[in-house]
Amino acid sequence: MKSFYVKTFGCQMNENDSERIVTILRRQGMTPAASEEIADVVVFNTCTIRENADNRFFGQVNKLRERRAVDPGMRIVVAGCLAQGEQAAIFERAPHVDVVVGTHALGSIAQLLERSDGERHVIDVTEASDGLDPLADLVAEPTDGHKAWVTIQTGCDNNCAFCIVPQVRGGEVSRPFQAVVDEVRSLASQGVTEVTLLGQNVNSYGRDLTRRMRREEIESGDRGFLTGQVYVSDSIPRIRPLFADLLRAVGAVDGIRRVRFTSPHPKDMREETFQAMAESPMVCESLHFPLQSGSDRILAAMHRGYRGERFFEKLQLAREIIPDLAVTTDIIVGFPGETEDDFEATLELVARCEFDSAFTFIYSPRPGTEAGEWRDRFIAPEVIAERFERLKLVTERSAAAKHHARVGRIEEVLVDGPSKRDATVASGRTRQNKLVHVAGLDGDRYRGEYVNARIFDAGAHFLHGELLARD
Repeated sequence: MKSFYVKTFGCQMNENDSERIVTILRRQGMTPAASEEIADVVVFNTCTIRENADNRFFGQVNKLRERRAVDPGMRIVVAGCLAQGEQAAIFERAPHVDVVVGTHALGSIAQLLERSDGERHVIDVTEASDGLDPLADLVAEPTDGHKAWVTIQTGCDNNCAFCIVPQVRGGEVSRPFQAVVDEVRSLASQGVTEVTLLGQNVNSYGRDLTRRMRREEIESGDRGFLTGQVYVSDSIPRIRPLFADLLRAVGAVDGIRRVRFTSPHPKDMREETFQAMAESPMVCESLHFPLQSGSDRILAAMHRGYRGERFFEKLQLAREIIPDLAVTTDIIVGFPGETEDDFEATLELVARCEFDSAFTFIYSPRPGTEAGEWRDRFIAPEVIAERFERLKLVTERSAAAKHHARVGRIEEVLVDGPSKRDATVASGRTRQNKLVHVAGLDGDRYRGEYVNARIFDAGAHFLHGELLARD
């Protein structure tokens, strides 16, 4: 039997897609290899959200050039977002690649590998069918044991000027409501206790399904499967998102102790979602809320659909409704045309928001995006670097304050395994998604278990705890 190795770049959606690839290849009788150096088939599941992701991929795939030249049985597969959007560039820059498979064609990866035995440069970058998810029935088998990703929606209908996702993932397509719940129930039966619901804009999950209910004749027996019983029982069904309904339904699945989700879009975040988070005990007190910029002028140029003050009002509402909520965010530095005043507005709003942590990014122009064409507005690299450091000081100050406020508290920690730096320390996450290092706990032995730890020290990015008792 052939062996395979899957290397993943990018977001959680790619992680889930990689799990699907692993599931397909296992079902073909292939076995996982310990590394790409010894695998018969190496799959690179790529990201193209930023230029450095492209460069990292090409740097790593080109390391296999010599091995591919002397091993005619080896196959190199490139999948994911870069494959969907830049297939010609892949074969130009890495001609030793055998197969390119796009985001909508992962289900055909085994067939493409078979074709590569007699065909050079096999490719499938099929576009998504309107309103249909070709991967809807391709459910990944859990690989972590106690945690799993669950895709609830693919694609995006927004037009953020900096983002290439709609081009490589297509428009929004929601999976049927009951199909998601059934997958979570199946995962729970296999020992999974924490699930993370994935979508490019989870807030809008189900809006297309309710639109379909209004537009098409759906058999009465299929309506609940498509949109859930809560929507079907509405006295006046209207076109609306179903995400709050889904959170409650997933949180009610026996065996599930934690429900997370990513990523929402602030313009579509509704109070009903905050209420569902507060009222569903299994939904974690953790919210990723991407700001991107604090300048109203830049937010308008980005086509984000909200102003800074409106973002802050929604954030405050979330904190009022959900006790002990931890909030993280994304911020782009150096968006085309960003002035010093725009950046100062970002610093001011970020300081007001007091995020638990922030993922800060230097703007990366992407071919095919609107902002990528605004080269006359690009910001000098030295200016961006200086702003980046100033922003880092603000975000780390609030992160450290939030973490130090948790010292002395008892936290429930789901153990993920040993610490990467110290095998005598176990690492895990709280309900707020805080990383906790628990001294004196065997991370391998207690992987997947919930323990109580008293927090005795904190940094900007992690907490230190001592074990109190096992649940």
